[in-house]
Amino acid sequence: MAVDYEWFKKGVFDLTKIDLNAYKEKQMKRRIDTLIGKYDVKGYDGFLDLIKKDREALDSFVSYLTINVSEFFRNKEQWELMDKEMVPELMSKFGKNLKIWSAACSTGDEPYTIVMMLSKHIPLNQISVLATDLDAVVLAKAKAGIYDKKEVAGVPDEFKKKYFTETPEGKMKVSDEIKSRVTFKQSDLLRDPYPKDYHLIVCRNVLIYFTEEAKDDVFRKYFATLQPGGILFIGSTEQIINYKEIGFVRKNSFYYEKPKT
Repeated sequence: MAVDYEWFKKGVFDLTKIDLNAYKEKQMKRRIDTLIGKYDVKGYDGFLDLIKKDREALDSFVSYLTINVSEFFRNKEQWELMDKEMVPELMSKFGKNLKIWSAACSTGDEPYTIVMMLSKHIPLNQISVLATDLDAVVLAKAKAGIYDKKEVAGVPDEFKKKYFTETPEGKMKVSDEIKSRVTFKQSDLLRDPYPKDYHLIVCRNVLIYFTEEAKDDVFRKYFATLQPGGILFIGSTEQIINYKEIGFVRKNSFYYEKPKT
């Protein structure tokens, strides 16, 4: 008899500690059903057996599940606002030693974007970004810092010339001086402890896949993580409907501040 989705979710949690209950069910089931169709297995039970014994299939499942969509300087105008307004404001409050967290950083495009953008304001040796993601496979790519040319198309020419070199294979490699400013760590937003006392959190176009309850929990934890006066930067596809209830002040459609008391 075919295994139902509830049983499958429990099996996935036991195996990976990923809680599928926190993701929008209709959307997630559609994605999982599509992935199962690529393997020679029957239903949820056959797929669960496969990922229990096949590490490559398990890694592919986690990568597919966590929906890794990232891009350097994605939504350029929002990064321009960061450059012209948010960073100067944060520096006026906290100085140059800003504590920055790129949450759900995927393949590293976002934390490297943050470092490059900050390099216009702060010496590189004073920049430090924590970058976390659930998916070990994308973190490995992030740490390598090697991308196809189309993946770096959004990088401004000034940064491309200064911080990228072309490999013999025709790929683009981020410079070690940029890579050294980012600390990558595997972490689950839904389960693991959050860091404390950060000045800026960047988490973009990730929480749209979560249930409303899970999103609310994450936004409240972000609020607790920020120092008073700190800022949360979210994606263009997202909004915090109950931001006032949580305690945020909306500075812009995508920037929310934890006010000083």
